[in-house]
Amino acid sequence: TDDMPSIVNHWRKENISFDAIYTGYLGSIKQIGYVKDIIKTMGNETAVTVVDPAMADNGKLYPLFNEEYAKEMRYLCDEASIVLPNITEACFLTGKEYKEEYDEDYILDLVKALSNDNVVVLTGVSYREGYTGVVVYENEELSYYEHEKQAKSCHGTGDVYASAFVGALLKGKTKFEA
Repeated sequence: TDDMPSIVNHWRKENISFDAIYTGYLGSIKQIGYVKDIIKTMGNETAVTVVDPAMADNGKLYPLFNEEYAKEMRYLCDEASIVLPNITEACFLTGKEYKEEYDEDYILDLVKALSNDNVVVLTGVSYREGYTGVVVYENEELSYYEHEKQAKSCHGTGDVYASAFVGALLKGKTKFEA
């Protein structure tokens, strides 16, 4: 954390700007503040900014985080072109009630509440047993992709998904294709 300002200063001295800025797990409110500054100052004119607010799952914040952290993460998400949360994270970011059973209206309400002139890519959306998927909310339109849900889950799959999403997006795929 303490090295972040000097790294950014070095980038500035070298006149470096970025085509994309992508964040995942941030370990503190201080890091969120540094990243907000990076988003505002280090992207070029057409830079895409993607925030994966990795902070919660299964209805609960990760042990390191609290409501204040979620509030600061919301401010960071407002700076992003694309926000890529799971349902739990979206609930903490919007103040909406977390539900394990829901319908399409609940998901639409959730993504609308999270959208701030940015695109929301909501992961872990399941409308029927045995399947899970991703909702893309862009320009007030909802698209949904689903696949068979794997019986076993493991930590880090959201991180892998978000990274693959950003890579595909930068290679020219649409947000839905990515």
